[in-house]
Amino acid sequence: MTIDLKTIKHISKLSRISVDEAKAEKLAGDLNSIFKFIEKLNELKTDNVEPLTSVAETTLRLRGDEVKSKNIKEEIIKNSPKENKDFFVVPKVVE
Repeated sequence: MTIDLKTIKHISKLSRISVDEAKAEKLAGDLNSIFKFIEKLNELKTDNVEPLTSVAETTLRLRGDEVKSKNIKEEIIKNSPKENKDFFVVPKVVE
């Protein structure tokens, strides 16, 4: 697949991006090289290859779920912009 200047202009018009002639030629060259690389990748035989989530075959270590701080409510609430004894008060952000 090759991308010509007419296609670049059409894509830039659809995406509402202004592209001058010099930049359009550079984009066409860049996109054509990307598509050539994709065509090379499509030639690879991947029938017997399992999909990976990572290249490193590792598993996460599990740790115990333990409480490290107890009864710090007062310490947290004293950082609130407004004084309140029950919850953290923040400025209104939605009009």
